[in-house]
Amino acid sequence: MPITDLLERNSKLYGEDVALVEINPELKEEQRVTWKEYELIQPTSSIFYRRSITWDVFDEKANRVANMLIDQGILPGQKCAILLMNCLEWLPIYFGILKAGAIAVPLNFRFTAEEIEYCLKASDADVLFYGPEFIGRIEEIANKLKTNTLLYFVGDYCPSYAEDYYRRSSYSSSVAPRILIQDSDEAAIYFSSGTTGFPKPILLLHEALSQSAMMEAIHHKTTREDTFLCIPPLYHTGAKMHWFGSLYTGSKAVLLKGNSPESILSSVSNEGCTIVWLLVPWAQDILAALDSGRLKKEDYRLSQWRLMHIGAQPVPPSLIRRWLEYFPNHEYDTNYGLSESTGPGCVHLGLENVHKVGAIGVPGYGWKIKIVDENNKPVKQGDVGELCVKGRGVMVEYYKNPEATAEVLENGWLHTGDMARQDEEGFIYLVDRKKDVIISGGENLYPVQIESFLAAHPKIHDVAVIGLPDHRLGEIAAAIIQVKEGMELTEDEVNEFCRELPRYKRPRKLIFADVIRNATGKIDKPKLRSIYGGERLVEEQYKS
Repeated sequence: MPITDLLERNSKLYGEDVALVEINPELKEEQRVTWKEYELIQPTSSIFYRRSITWDVFDEKANRVANMLIDQGILPGQKCAILLMNCLEWLPIYFGILKAGAIAVPLNFRFTAEEIEYCLKASDADVLFYGPEFIGRIEEIANKLKTNTLLYFVGDYCPSYAEDYYRRSSYSSSVAPRILIQDSDEAAIYFSSGTTGFPKPILLLHEALSQSAMMEAIHHKTTREDTFLCIPPLYHTGAKMHWFGSLYTGSKAVLLKGNSPESILSSVSNEGCTIVWLLVPWAQDILAALDSGRLKKEDYRLSQWRLMHIGAQPVPPSLIRRWLEYFPNHEYDTNYGLSESTGPGCVHLGLENVHKVGAIGVPGYGWKIKIVDENNKPVKQGDVGELCVKGRGVMVEYYKNPEATAEVLENGWLHTGDMARQDEEGFIYLVDRKKDVIISGGENLYPVQIESFLAAHPKIHDVAVIGLPDHRLGEIAAAIIQVKEGMELTEDEVNEFCRELPRYKRPRKLIFADVIRNATGKIDKPKLRSIYGGERLVEEQYKS
C-alpha cells in the first residue's frame, strides 16, 4: 500500500478527529487556533501557541498542494524539496508532493546556503518549499538555481521572487488528483552522510515508507488511543518514520517546537501524550531538572505516558536506570537505523528487553541482519564485524551515484559501516563506527568539512577532527590543531575564526598538538581517539 493511501483512509474513517497539533512554547497558551479557524485565516506558526488540524483538513491540504504542483506543470517523478522548521504545514506539503506522483526531498534546516544549493542540484529538485527562516540563505543562491525552479514561500510577506504557498494552494482543487501511485514508485530522497564532505542523496520507494509505518506501529504497539510527541526535526528519517506509526493507526501526534524539560512535560501533560521519542541530551535535561527540584512530577499529568524511546546515538545504561527511578512504569525501547534503511527500526531493543539496555537490540519487523568480516563472510557469534541489514526498507540507491551505491549494497544487503557483535541471545551491540561521522546530540557532523574550514586559518599547519564521548550529547567534535612553526595560536582566536561556521559544527574541544598521520599520509584517527581519551571514555561510560 502506498503511504498516501494511509492518509486518505484516515480522512475517510477518522475525518473529524485531530491528526496533528503544533505547539510553540515561546508563545502564550491563550494563543490557540482550532482547525476551523485555521481554514478561515491560514495562520502561520509565528503567531499561535497551539494550532491543530483534523485528518480531513490534513488530506485536503495535501490534495491542494498536489493539484497546485500539477497545475504548475510538475510531472510524476520530478523532485520537490522542503526546507522548513517543524510546523503544521510540513506534513501536508510532504504528502501533497507524494500525491502528485512527485518525489519529496526533505532538507536539513541547519544547511548553509552552499549545502542547500548542493542538495538541490544533487537531487535534481525542480521545486523548493521554504520558510521565513531561510530567506537570507535562498537569496544567496537563487540566481544559481535552475532557471525554471519553482520557489514556494511558506510564511507571511512572501518575497517578490517566490510564489505565496498559502495563496497558490488555496486556489487549487481539494479533490485528490487522479495519479496512480504504486509501492514500486519512487517516493523520497533523503540526505545522509559519508566522511568525505557533503551528504549523499538516498532514494526510497513508497514500499519502504509503508514498511516503516507498519513496523513502527508493531514495535511500539501503537493504537488509535495513543498520542505521539514528536520533537526532532521532520527532515530526519527518524522523526518522520516514528510519526508514521501515528499515520498507520490514525492516532494524534503533537509537533513540539522546542525541547526544554518544561515544554516537553507540559506538552505530555496538556495533550495527553502516551509515546515520546527523546534524544539522550533531552532525557538528561529532564532528569537534571527533576533532580534539582526545578521541575516536580506532581505538577504535571503524566500517568498516561507509557513509552519513552531513544534513538540517533548510543544510550548510556546508567541514563535508563535513572529514568526508571523517576518513571518506573514506563516501557522503554531504543531504535537503530540509517536513512539508507528508511530510518530507525531495522534493529530495535523491544519493549520487553529493558534488561538488555546497552544493546541496540534484535532485527526489527521484516528485517534480517548479519555481521561480516572484511571478506564479507559471516563472523562467529560474539566476534566483531560489520553490521549488514536486509529488508523492504533498504534504499534503491544513492541517487545517480552507482559507485557509492556499489560500496554499500550487495544482493539486497546494506552494509551499514558500523562494527558490531551479537551475544548468545541474539542481541546486537555496536562496537565502533567504521565511518568517522560524529553524532552529536543526534546530528551528524562531517569531520572533513570542519577540517577543511580550519585548515584555511593562516596559523594552522595541520588539523584533525575526531569525536570524543560526551555525557550529554553522546559525542562532541574535538579539533587537534598543529600550529605552524614559529607561530602562536590561542583558543580565543580559533573560536573567533569558527564563528563563520554554523554553531552546531563548531568544535567544542580544542587540542593543540601534532596531527598523527600513517604511512600513507592519512590522519590516524583511531590512534588520536585512543590518545585523547575516546576509547577509554567510551568504555567507562558504558560500564556506568
